[in-house]
Amino acid sequence: MVRVLVTPPVLERNAGPYFHVLRDAGCDVVYTDPTAPLHDADVLVRNLEGIDAVLCSVEPYTRDVFRRSKLKVVARVGVGYDSVDVAAATDHGAAVCITPGTNEHSVAEQAFAMIFSVFRDIAIRDAEIRAGGWRRNTVRRLAGNTLGLVGLGRIGRAMVPRAHGLGLKVVAFDPFADADFAARHDVRLLTFDQLLAEADIISLHMPCTAETTNLINRATLAKMKPGAVLVNTSRGGLVDEDALLEALQAGRIFGAALDVLKVEPPPKDHPFFTLKNVTLAPHMGGIDQTALDAMARLAAECIVELSRGTAPAGCVVNTKVLDGWKW
Repeated sequence: MVRVLVTPPVLERNAGPYFHVLRDAGCDVVYTDPTAPLHDADVLVRNLEGIDAVLCSVEPYTRDVFRRSKLKVVARVGVGYDSVDVAAATDHGAAVCITPGTNEHSVAEQAFAMIFSVFRDIAIRDAEIRAGGWRRNTVRRLAGNTLGLVGLGRIGRAMVPRAHGLGLKVVAFDPFADADFAARHDVRLLTFDQLLAEADIISLHMPCTAETTNLINRATLAKMKPGAVLVNTSRGGLVDEDALLEALQAGRIFGAALDVLKVEPPPKDHPFFTLKNVTLAPHMGGIDQTALDAMARLAAECIVELSRGTAPAGCVVNTKVLDGWKW
């Protein structure tokens, strides 16, 4: 029997579509203690004892974790996999799976919710009213601004029709952009520096890799338009938080909306908490209920297919491991 560990706390004891996929395939479904600090390698390894596959969140799957486990599949409930050492997984013989096409609309909605919060001052005014205030000074209009998409993959593309519907002009930077999509949807493709100089709102939609870590730093912040807004619903590692803090405190940019941070959850004394021009959310862009059901179900289907000797199309990151694949 294939034993599958489910680690996302949001799925704890949730008999959703993913559970039925695993149960109907005869898998033994195991849950972690939702309070367990799975970012600690020793804790994670203890939970992986006797486990064949994991339907996982963002806990780190390092070379040491693979060495100390018998994992055959790491199936991410999501599309990012920077928490998984893919080379180590391949050396170990484990397939790393993601769930493309399941959460782009959820992330796009979160990005625009945060953009509205910054432009209309929603969160701050709500807090002020609850405290007895009634401030009615003017806010910024969103329509007419230029949205700069850093990344034009599935999520970036999902941003485009929403942006046009709100009266925004759209520019994008992506080394691998679909030029046909851009042409058909009135998206001007720019270099990164051109985008920084032109966009009123810069929205990040790239994975965090060695090349993109701290993509937003002192140098790139200095190239942004005065009064620009930074939105990050991708990965916290894309942003040098010290540099962003300085830019926000100095008023070089208008504000930031961050669904992700370098350390999650952040420490209680994080300096962003002192700034009114920062809107924060707990890394929830991709987890509306519809997206969560779809991601978890596809992750479960990946595990089941691989246990039966077949490869789920478009989901395995390290396809090299499929050569001569055996469970």
